[in-house]
Amino acid sequence: MSAARLQALRLARIALAAADPDGLAAFYRAALGFTDAEAAPGDVVPLRLGEQRLDLATAAPAGRPYPGDVPGFSPLFQHCAIIVADMAAAHARLSAHPGWRPISTDGPVRLPAASGGVTAFKFRDPEGHPLEFLAFPPDAIPQAWRRPGAADPCLGLDHSAISVADTARSVAFYESLGLSVVSRSLNTGPEQARLDAVPSPTVEVTGLGFPDGRPPHVELLCYRGEHPRTVSDLAIGDVAATRLVIAMADAEGLAAARAAHADRLVPAEPVSRSAMGGGTLLRDPDGHFVMLTSR
Repeated sequence: MSAARLQALRLARIALAAADPDGLAAFYRAALGFTDAEAAPGDVVPLRLGEQRLDLATAAPAGRPYPGDVPGFSPLFQHCAIIVADMAAAHARLSAHPGWRPISTDGPVRLPAASGGVTAFKFRDPEGHPLEFLAFPPDAIPQAWRRPGAADPCLGLDHSAISVADTARSVAFYESLGLSVVSRSLNTGPEQARLDAVPSPTVEVTGLGFPDGRPPHVELLCYRGEHPRTVSDLAIGDVAATRLVIAMADAEGLAAARAAHADRLVPAEPVSRSAMGGGTLLRDPDGHFVMLTSR
């Protein structure tokens, strides 16, 4: 199989399974500044923040609610990171709306330079999905997020981060689809502990980018140490079954990826039309759902 044919173009959107997509969408609009995106199937509420797309899809067939306070080292854990221009303003607006719960133990936290020097805050939406606010230091804002005078403190989706048990194994899988490693860091210390609500964490953070270098990208979170990591048993209808929707270069590339990862295919029979969306659904090495499309 030619690697050149397995070319991922971009992370087209992130899809969250929701028990009540319309109710959850109201929270995302009011508390986080999302707006409605273009039309989608009737069981999907398409939202946009800046130039990035987030879908809230009916959890179908109806499955389990989000399983409580899943820690960052769990293979079930997957969060969306929202870039904010003003952390205080974003946190204040979030705080004015009910239903969400903090993950971070003491409000927004400034990470040390070795961990990127960002200010971050993790929390859960009303259905339990983890989210993160990220603010870059003023002298280290990536070009994609330089928005002087932005009207809203929340600018867009920077990445979706997934917890993995083995960085090398997961890198190999995503590189086989056409992503590439663009960053690596080792995050540790009391600041990381407050951010994650995990005692004494040491986290390998690996950024995986797409050819055009534009957000959103994918991050792998590998917590070192003896953490309980039960194998993911998520079904596609469970609320925790977030999907990365990756657009491949063309139909030929999609077919090549399907053939190369035949052992990871999720059967179409139990999956709703909105979950498939005309694409190919895979499980990555840790059980996270990845949808491949040709658009």
